[in-house]
Amino acid sequence: MLPNLTKFLENKTALIFDIFFCAVLMPALILLGPARYWLTSWPVFFWLVCGFLYLCYFAIRIINVPRKIISKSYAPLVGLTAVLVGGTYMLSRYRLPDVDFVTPYMSAYQTRIRDHGVMLTLWLMFSLVAGYSLSVAFVCELYEQLLLKRQIESQRDKANLAMFKAQISPHFLFNTLNSLYSLVIGTSEKAEDAFIKFTDILKYTYSSIDKEWVTVDDEAGYISSYIDLQAIRLDSHTHVEWNYKADEPNALIPPMVLLTFVENAFKYGASTRSDCHISISLTLYDGQLTFTTRNRIVKRADEFRTEMPVGIENCRARLGALYPGRHTLDTTEADGEFFVTLNIQLQ
Repeated sequence: MLPNLTKFLENKTALIFDIFFCAVLMPALILLGPARYWLTSWPVFFWLVCGFLYLCYFAIRIINVPRKIISKSYAPLVGLTAVLVGGTYMLSRYRLPDVDFVTPYMSAYQTRIRDHGVMLTLWLMFSLVAGYSLSVAFVCELYEQLLLKRQIESQRDKANLAMFKAQISPHFLFNTLNSLYSLVIGTSEKAEDAFIKFTDILKYTYSSIDKEWVTVDDEAGYISSYIDLQAIRLDSHTHVEWNYKADEPNALIPPMVLLTFVENAFKYGASTRSDCHISISLTLYDGQLTFTTRNRIVKRADEFRTEMPVGIENCRARLGALYPGRHTLDTTEADGEFFVTLNIQLQ
């Protein structure tokens, strides 16, 4: 029961806050304040205020203020603030019927006092709604980031556990590979090259398993070795186009964050029987990393659509936790080809 409740709360946290606002907080603001008298005295004004306050709450929630701040997208925030403050000001200037006293002077005086009280109440309600909405937005964003971080740590722990379960002593492994390499030397240039690439991949995997960050140059070298090893296995049927350019090769990124897309390109776009083309590109310019893959879908379309999203979604969750508001990941399928475009703002 408890795990099911926890899972429900993880998926419905924002909805719970929204229901609380609509069903509890807003009715309390109306019933416990002067606004409860507006319904009978000025029903049109009352419903305008209620609708505007609900609009304020959901506008702040939908625009996701925390992510806009993190990504430094200040223009939407300025626009939203101007619209909400301007709307509150216009409502505060709403023309209400004058208070009717026998003495005209007292009527004007009481009308000004009443209008001032309505204006203060309106601005107070707007401040409470905006403050609650901002608080909910920040709490939900923090909670989401904590969940993503926990998922990534869980996936990493599982990967480490699998590594440890299947792990052979690295010293023994590399000594054995060196011994095998000495036996292969001179027999086949292709076999020698395959051994070297395979050893490089293993060294990178072992050395980066405990690292939080690696350089873009190291990650590119790993991808290059992986591509070369695959090219040896696939012979000449699969043509691979690999491009790498970086104006800051020592910039840091998470290790093997791009590998899933490369593996998928070969898994679903390579063939040993028919000619096919795979394009992979990694560029880094002025702090903007762009990674793209393109491949023809060789595997059956139904199998591809069933299996493909799994690794992609795991990467999407990992990137969301590492680069919130600073990355985009687009995957498209068109005319029998699959495209991946990943952009990350590193700085």
